[in-house]
Amino acid sequence: MKEVLEYIVKSLVNNKEVVAVEEQVKGKNTNFVVTVDEKDLGSVIGRAGAIANSIRTVVQALNTSHGRVGIKFNGNK
Repeated sequence: MKEVLEYIVKSLVNNKEVVAVEEQVKGKNTNFVVTVDEKDLGSVIGRAGAIANSIRTVVQALNTSHGRVGIKFNGNK
């Protein structure tokens, strides 16, 4: 899941070197913290969060543990 999330995010941003995905697993629940360049944050979130919600939907569909998956997006200066 982490690799797919990183691939999707890198395909949306201009500064691919800054992209970092941190995975935190607690039981069946998985949380991802995605860090991108501050200038690329809008490209990942999209208008009214549409792109971010689409990314969450894809990652949840890949989830095989049947737990919850959370994704938080951060901008890096």
